[in-house]
Amino acid sequence: MAIMEDVNVRIDDPHRLGESRLPDGRTLGWAEWGPPDGVPVLLCPGAATSRWLGFGADAVDALGVRLISVDRPGLGASTPAPGRTFSGFADDIRHLAGLRGLGSPVMVGNSQGAPFALACAVEGIVPALAVVSGADEIAAPERAGELPAQLRELVATTVRDPDGAERIFAGLGPAAMWDMVTAGSPPCDLAVYTTPAFEAAYRRALDEGFGQGPAGYARDTVLAMGRWPFDLGRITVPVDVWYGEQDTGHSPDRGATLTARIPGAVRHLVPDIGGAVLWTHAEPILRALLRNAGVTR
Repeated sequence: MAIMEDVNVRIDDPHRLGESRLPDGRTLGWAEWGPPDGVPVLLCPGAATSRWLGFGADAVDALGVRLISVDRPGLGASTPAPGRTFSGFADDIRHLAGLRGLGSPVMVGNSQGAPFALACAVEGIVPALAVVSGADEIAAPERAGELPAQLRELVATTVRDPDGAERIFAGLGPAAMWDMVTAGSPPCDLAVYTTPAFEAAYRRALDEGFGQGPAGYARDTVLAMGRWPFDLGRITVPVDVWYGEQDTGHSPDRGATLTARIPGAVRHLVPDIGGAVLWTHAEPILRALLRNAGVTR
Protein backbone atom coordinates (compact mmCIF):
# COMPACT_ATOMS: atom_id res chain seq x y z
CA MET A 1 0.00 0.00 0.00
CA ALA A 2 1.35 3.41 -0.98
CA ILE A 3 0.40 6.13 1.48
CA MET A 4 1.17 9.84 1.15
CA GLU A 5 0.42 12.15 4.03
CA ASP A 6 2.43 15.26 3.08
CA VAL A 7 0.55 18.39 1.95
CA ASN A 8 -2.52 16.95 3.66
CA VAL A 9 -3.12 14.28 1.01
CA ARG A 10 -3.19 10.52 1.35
CA ILE A 11 -3.12 8.05 -1.55
CA ASP A 12 -3.91 4.37 -1.10
CA ASP A 13 -3.74 1.49 -3.55
CA PRO A 14 -7.21 0.17 -4.47
CA HIS A 15 -8.82 -2.12 -1.92
CA ARG A 16 -10.53 -4.18 -4.63
CA LEU A 17 -9.97 -4.59 -8.39
CA GLY A 18 -12.18 -6.24 -10.97
CA GLU A 19 -13.75 -6.29 -14.41
CA SER A 20 -17.42 -6.53 -15.35
CA ARG A 21 -18.71 -7.93 -18.64
CA LEU A 22 -21.20 -5.73 -20.47
CA PRO A 23 -24.12 -7.12 -22.56
CA ASP A 24 -22.15 -6.65 -25.80
CA GLY A 25 -19.24 -8.74 -24.49
CA ARG A 26 -16.88 -5.87 -23.67
CA THR A 27 -15.51 -5.49 -20.15
CA LEU A 28 -15.14 -2.43 -17.93
CA GLY A 29 -12.29 -2.38 -15.44
CA TRP A 30 -12.91 -0.87 -12.02
CA ALA A 31 -11.20 -0.31 -8.67
CA GLU A 32 -12.77 0.28 -5.28
CA TRP A 33 -11.84 1.94 -2.00
CA GLY A 34 -13.76 2.11 1.27
CA PRO A 35 -16.23 -0.33 2.83
CA PRO A 36 -17.88 -2.78 0.39
CA ASP A 37 -21.29 -1.90 1.84
CA GLY A 38 -20.66 1.86 1.73
CA VAL A 39 -22.56 4.48 -0.26
CA PRO A 40 -21.54 3.96 -3.92
CA VAL A 41 -19.72 6.92 -5.49
CA LEU A 42 -18.52 6.48 -9.08
CA LEU A 43 -15.40 8.31 -10.25
CA CYS A 44 -14.81 9.34 -13.88
CA PRO A 45 -11.03 9.86 -13.74
CA GLY A 46 -8.98 12.51 -15.50
CA ALA A 47 -7.21 12.30 -18.83
CA ALA A 48 -5.46 9.01 -19.60
CA THR A 49 -5.43 7.83 -15.99
CA SER A 50 -6.65 4.39 -15.09
CA ARG A 51 -8.79 3.03 -12.27
CA TRP A 52 -5.69 2.87 -10.06
CA LEU A 53 -5.67 6.53 -9.03
CA GLY A 54 -8.33 7.23 -6.42
CA PHE A 55 -8.76 10.08 -3.97
CA GLY A 56 -9.84 10.78 -0.40
CA ALA A 57 -8.42 7.64 1.21
CA ASP A 58 -9.21 8.97 4.69
CA ALA A 59 -12.56 10.49 3.70
CA VAL A 60 -14.05 7.37 2.12
CA ASP A 61 -13.57 5.41 5.32
CA ALA A 62 -14.77 8.22 7.58
CA LEU A 63 -17.88 8.90 5.46
CA GLY A 64 -18.73 5.29 4.70
CA VAL A 65 -18.18 5.75 0.95
CA ARG A 66 -17.61 2.92 -1.49
CA LEU A 67 -15.56 4.75 -4.14
CA ILE A 68 -15.53 3.05 -7.55
CA SER A 69 -13.19 4.33 -10.26
CA VAL A 70 -14.01 3.12 -13.78
CA ASP A 71 -11.70 2.76 -16.77
CA ARG A 72 -13.28 4.26 -19.86
CA PRO A 73 -13.18 2.02 -22.96
CA GLY A 74 -9.67 1.55 -24.31
CA LEU A 75 -8.01 2.73 -21.09
CA GLY A 76 -6.58 0.47 -18.41
CA ALA A 77 -8.48 -2.82 -18.23
CA SER A 78 -11.54 -1.77 -20.28
CA THR A 79 -12.12 -3.18 -23.76
CA PRO A 80 -11.57 -0.66 -26.57
CA ALA A 81 -14.64 0.67 -28.37
CA PRO A 82 -13.50 2.61 -31.46
CA GLY A 83 -15.84 5.44 -32.39
CA ARG A 84 -17.51 5.42 -28.98
CA THR A 85 -19.72 8.30 -27.88
CA PHE A 86 -20.79 10.09 -24.72
CA SER A 87 -24.19 8.38 -24.82
CA GLY A 88 -22.48 5.01 -25.23
CA PHE A 89 -20.45 5.67 -22.10
CA ALA A 90 -23.61 6.60 -20.20
CA ASP A 91 -25.12 3.27 -21.28
CA ASP A 92 -21.99 1.49 -20.05
CA ILE A 93 -22.36 3.10 -16.63
CA ARG A 94 -26.04 2.18 -16.49
CA HIS A 95 -25.14 -1.46 -17.16
CA LEU A 96 -22.23 -1.40 -14.70
CA ALA A 97 -24.47 -0.08 -11.93
CA GLY A 98 -26.81 -3.00 -12.48
CA LEU A 99 -24.06 -5.59 -12.69
CA ARG A 100 -22.34 -4.34 -9.53
CA GLY A 101 -25.53 -3.82 -7.52
CA LEU A 102 -24.84 -0.09 -7.12
CA GLY A 103 -28.42 1.07 -7.42
CA SER A 104 -28.39 4.72 -8.50
CA PRO A 105 -24.85 5.83 -7.59
CA VAL A 106 -23.71 9.43 -7.30
CA MET A 107 -20.74 10.48 -9.42
CA VAL A 108 -17.57 12.57 -9.44
CA GLY A 109 -16.20 13.75 -12.79
CA ASN A 110 -12.59 14.96 -12.62
CA SER A 111 -10.78 16.89 -15.34
CA GLN A 112 -11.34 15.15 -18.70
CA GLY A 113 -13.76 12.79 -16.99
CA ALA A 114 -16.15 15.69 -16.33
CA PRO A 115 -18.00 15.76 -19.69
CA PHE A 116 -18.51 11.99 -19.47
CA ALA A 117 -20.00 12.43 -16.01
CA LEU A 118 -22.17 15.29 -17.26
CA ALA A 119 -23.47 13.02 -20.02
CA CYS A 120 -24.54 10.55 -17.31
CA ALA A 121 -26.34 13.36 -15.46
CA VAL A 122 -28.12 14.43 -18.67
CA GLU A 123 -29.30 10.83 -19.11
CA GLY A 124 -30.60 10.76 -15.53
CA ILE A 125 -28.34 7.88 -14.52
CA VAL A 126 -26.94 9.56 -11.40
CA PRO A 127 -28.93 11.36 -8.66
CA ALA A 128 -26.18 13.88 -7.88
CA LEU A 129 -22.89 14.94 -9.45
CA ALA A 130 -19.67 16.70 -8.45
CA VAL A 131 -17.66 18.22 -11.30
CA VAL A 132 -14.12 18.75 -10.01
CA SER A 133 -11.56 20.70 -12.05
CA GLY A 134 -13.76 19.84 -14.99
CA ALA A 135 -12.67 20.11 -18.61
CA ASP A 136 -14.94 22.83 -20.01
CA GLU A 137 -16.62 22.88 -23.43
CA ILE A 138 -13.90 25.03 -24.95
CA ALA A 139 -15.13 24.28 -28.49
CA ALA A 140 -18.23 26.41 -27.92
CA PRO A 141 -17.82 29.34 -30.36
CA GLU A 142 -18.29 31.94 -27.64
CA ARG A 143 -15.25 30.59 -25.75
CA ALA A 144 -12.77 30.96 -28.64
CA GLY A 145 -11.64 34.44 -27.64
CA GLU A 146 -10.68 33.21 -24.17
CA LEU A 147 -8.24 30.56 -25.41
CA PRO A 148 -4.50 30.89 -26.13
CA ALA A 149 -3.80 30.88 -29.87
CA GLN A 150 -2.22 27.42 -29.97
CA LEU A 151 -5.09 25.81 -28.04
CA ARG A 152 -7.65 27.70 -30.12
CA GLU A 153 -6.15 26.24 -33.30
CA LEU A 154 -6.11 22.71 -31.83
CA VAL A 155 -9.76 23.02 -30.83
CA ALA A 156 -10.64 24.28 -34.33
CA THR A 157 -8.83 21.27 -35.82
CA THR A 158 -10.72 18.91 -33.53
CA VAL A 159 -14.08 20.36 -34.58
CA ARG A 160 -13.18 20.52 -38.28
CA ASP A 161 -11.37 17.18 -38.60
CA PRO A 162 -11.99 14.92 -35.58
CA ASP A 163 -10.33 11.92 -37.23
CA GLY A 164 -7.19 13.95 -37.92
CA ALA A 165 -7.22 15.30 -34.39
CA GLU A 166 -7.55 11.79 -33.02
CA ARG A 167 -4.37 10.85 -34.90
CA ILE A 168 -2.59 13.84 -33.38
CA PHE A 169 -3.63 12.91 -29.83
CA ALA A 170 -2.60 9.30 -30.47
CA GLY A 171 0.99 10.53 -30.66
CA LEU A 172 1.08 11.10 -26.90
CA GLY A 173 2.10 8.62 -24.22
CA PRO A 174 2.37 8.50 -20.43
CA ALA A 175 5.66 10.42 -20.18
CA ALA A 176 4.35 13.21 -22.40
CA MET A 177 1.14 13.39 -20.36
CA TRP A 178 3.08 13.70 -17.11
CA ASP A 179 5.25 16.44 -18.59
CA MET A 180 2.18 18.29 -19.92
CA VAL A 181 0.41 18.16 -16.54
CA THR A 182 3.41 19.30 -14.53
CA ALA A 183 4.46 22.00 -17.01
CA GLY A 184 1.02 23.60 -16.79
CA SER A 185 0.56 23.37 -13.03
CA PRO A 186 1.07 26.16 -10.46
CA PRO A 187 3.45 25.56 -7.54
CA CYS A 188 0.58 24.68 -5.15
CA ASP A 189 -0.37 21.75 -7.41
CA LEU A 190 3.22 20.67 -7.99
CA ALA A 191 3.59 20.38 -4.22
CA VAL A 192 0.96 17.62 -4.46
CA TYR A 193 1.93 15.99 -7.75
CA THR A 194 5.66 15.72 -7.08
CA THR A 195 5.40 14.23 -3.62
CA PRO A 196 7.03 10.83 -4.20
CA ALA A 197 4.03 8.64 -3.33
CA PHE A 198 1.59 10.72 -5.38
CA GLU A 199 3.92 10.93 -8.37
CA ALA A 200 4.39 7.16 -8.27
CA ALA A 201 0.63 6.56 -8.11
CA TYR A 202 -0.12 9.09 -10.87
CA ARG A 203 2.58 7.73 -13.18
CA ARG A 204 1.37 4.18 -12.61
CA ALA A 205 -2.17 5.24 -13.47
CA LEU A 206 -0.88 6.85 -16.68
CA ASP A 207 1.11 3.74 -17.58
CA GLU A 208 -2.01 1.64 -17.02
CA GLY A 209 -4.16 4.12 -18.92
CA PHE A 210 -1.92 3.77 -21.98
CA GLY A 211 -1.46 0.03 -21.46
CA GLN A 212 -3.48 -0.83 -24.57
CA GLY A 213 -1.97 2.00 -26.59
CA PRO A 214 -3.03 5.63 -27.04
CA ALA A 215 -6.34 5.12 -28.85
CA GLY A 216 -8.51 5.29 -25.71
CA TYR A 217 -7.00 8.59 -24.62
CA ALA A 218 -7.17 9.97 -28.16
CA ARG A 219 -10.89 9.18 -28.46
CA ASP A 220 -11.59 10.69 -25.03
CA THR A 221 -9.80 13.88 -26.01
CA VAL A 222 -11.62 14.31 -29.32
CA LEU A 223 -14.95 13.90 -27.51
CA ALA A 224 -14.04 16.25 -24.66
CA MET A 225 -12.39 18.91 -26.83
CA GLY A 226 -15.08 18.96 -29.52
CA ARG A 227 -18.65 20.22 -29.30
CA TRP A 228 -20.60 18.32 -26.67
CA PRO A 229 -23.67 16.68 -28.24
CA PHE A 230 -25.86 16.92 -25.15
CA ASP A 231 -27.89 19.70 -23.58
CA LEU A 232 -26.71 20.68 -20.09
CA GLY A 233 -30.07 22.39 -19.60
CA ARG A 234 -31.68 18.95 -19.37
CA ILE A 235 -29.87 18.15 -16.11
CA THR A 236 -32.36 17.94 -13.24
CA VAL A 237 -30.13 16.54 -10.49
CA PRO A 238 -28.04 18.59 -8.02
CA VAL A 239 -24.60 19.48 -9.36
CA ASP A 240 -21.69 21.02 -7.47
CA VAL A 241 -18.86 22.47 -9.56
CA TRP A 242 -15.44 22.71 -7.87
CA TYR A 243 -12.37 24.58 -9.07
CA GLY A 244 -9.20 25.72 -7.37
CA GLU A 245 -8.67 29.46 -7.66
CA GLN A 246 -5.22 28.84 -9.15
CA ASP A 247 -6.45 26.39 -11.80
CA THR A 248 -5.13 27.70 -15.11
CA GLY A 249 -5.86 24.79 -17.42
CA HIS A 250 -9.34 23.28 -17.13
CA SER A 251 -11.72 26.17 -17.80
CA PRO A 252 -11.11 29.71 -19.09
CA ASP A 253 -13.25 31.19 -16.29
CA ARG A 254 -12.88 28.42 -13.69
CA GLY A 255 -16.31 27.02 -14.39
CA ALA A 256 -18.41 30.20 -14.17
CA THR A 257 -19.99 29.75 -17.61
CA LEU A 258 -20.22 25.98 -17.22
CA THR A 259 -22.04 26.34 -13.90
CA ALA A 260 -24.47 28.87 -15.36
CA ARG A 261 -25.43 26.37 -18.08
CA ILE A 262 -26.49 23.70 -15.54
CA PRO A 263 -29.86 24.40 -13.86
CA GLY A 264 -29.36 24.95 -10.13
CA ALA A 265 -25.65 24.14 -10.14
CA VAL A 266 -23.46 25.62 -7.40
CA ARG A 267 -19.86 26.66 -8.00
CA HIS A 268 -17.17 26.40 -5.30
CA LEU A 269 -13.85 28.23 -5.72
CA VAL A 270 -11.20 26.89 -3.37
CA PRO A 271 -8.30 29.20 -2.45
CA ASP A 272 -4.61 28.30 -2.49
CA ILE A 273 -4.94 25.32 -4.85
CA GLY A 274 -5.43 24.63 -8.55
CA GLY A 275 -6.25 21.44 -10.44
CA ALA A 276 -5.21 19.25 -7.49
CA VAL A 277 -8.32 20.23 -5.51
CA LEU A 278 -9.81 16.71 -5.83
CA TRP A 279 -7.02 15.37 -3.62
CA THR A 280 -6.59 18.29 -1.23
CA HIS A 281 -10.33 18.81 -0.56
CA ALA A 282 -11.76 15.32 -0.93
CA GLU A 283 -13.81 15.39 2.26
CA PRO A 284 -15.85 18.57 1.59
CA ILE A 285 -16.40 17.45 -2.01
CA LEU A 286 -17.74 14.08 -0.88
CA ARG A 287 -19.79 15.54 1.97
CA ALA A 288 -21.53 17.97 -0.38
CA LEU A 289 -22.14 15.20 -2.92
CA LEU A 290 -23.70 12.90 -0.32
CA ARG A 291 -25.80 15.74 1.06
CA ASN A 292 -27.13 16.45 -2.44
CA ALA A 293 -28.09 12.80 -2.71
CA GLY A 294 -29.94 12.93 0.61
CA VAL A 295 -27.28 10.98 2.52
CA THR A 296 -26.13 12.43 5.83
CA ARG A 297 -22.73 11.58 7.30
